[in-house]
Amino acid sequence: MISVDTNVLARLIVNDDAAQGKRAATLLRREEVFIAKTVLLELEWVLRGAYKIERATILKALLGVLGLPNVIAEDSARIAAALRDYEAGLDFADALHLSSSIEANRFVTFDEKLCKRAKPLKSVEVTLL
Repeated sequence: MISVDTNVLARLIVNDDAAQGKRAATLLRREEVFIAKTVLLELEWVLRGAYKIERATILKALLGVLGLPNVIAEDSARIAAALRDYEAGLDFADALHLSSSIEANRFVTFDEKLCKRAKPLKSVEVTLL
């Protein structure tokens, strides 16, 4: 098994460098690939920030990569929960923080918007400090 960096997945999704995109696609077809949560966190940020890709397109791309038969994601159940909350409107980083904190009693923040957006979701209780 190999682990990949954010840029490998970004090249696969965006294909802004045809040669690197092809190498990334070949790698993901031929190898068993591990993807760390931090790589997914950075990937969403790069796709949204640098490439200005819309949320729905990012979600589809992330689900597509994670759905490949030879891809193993770190903490896949919590990533799946984060993607559900992301689809429901949370920022991906916040969604990943909450899904990773599920064993805690509460998640405390100064972010009022996060408190409001997280209320209807089935994640850890979010309270304003």
